[in-house]
Amino acid sequence: MKLLSVITLALASIAVNAAAPQGIDVSSYQPSVNWATVKANGVQFAYIKATEGTSYINPDFSSQYTGATNNGLIRGGYHFARPDISSGATQATYFLAHGGGWSADGITLPGALDIEYNPYGATCYGLSASAMVAWIKDFSNTYLAKTGRYPVIYTTTDWWTTCTGNNSGFGSTNPLWIARYASAIGTLPAGWAYTTFWQYADSGSNPGDQDIFNGDSAGLGRMAKGS
Repeated sequence: MKLLSVITLALASIAVNAAAPQGIDVSSYQPSVNWATVKANGVQFAYIKATEGTSYINPDFSSQYTGATNNGLIRGGYHFARPDISSGATQATYFLAHGGGWSADGITLPGALDIEYNPYGATCYGLSASAMVAWIKDFSNTYLAKTGRYPVIYTTTDWWTTCTGNNSGFGSTNPLWIARYASAIGTLPAGWAYTTFWQYADSGSNPGDQDIFNGDSAGLGRMAKGS
């Protein structure tokens, strides 16, 4: 997202900035989140797993999403990609039908595509780099056509390099949500000069994975509004 200056967007070379908006991402592994406590701890946003492939809906999504909303968090849904079972367009449509939508209400983040290591088999889901890039574009373009926003892409630099050939074609359109559990982000995938979100730990003082927004609270609000 081109919402903040390059100077502000300098997290790639520094440690976690405690003053930046803190966030979490959760799934059915965190079925009973105390959202009031999360809010009191200073968390400002959350991503919640909505779907996976075309047959899984997070049974806790509705309660998690409502809990985040009722406690004043900016929130959005994410989809765990399964490029081995159906097309990108099919999965984007499924995601949108089950919690992955976006509206310019100022409290909804654009949906995120979680595209990463395959927990069920081959790392790249049996796809070549070119086929993987085409799959991601299919998902992204379908989401854009139905919402007016490009989805956020969640990945790691290692997976992106391995499975897309470090494709640089998404950096100008799709906000990046990078996962790296370290004190600094390190090298980003090709095409992205900065990351919008950083998942910097898989546990912490709040439930789920620990995230940070690359900017300030006003910038997070603009991210939600699409402005």
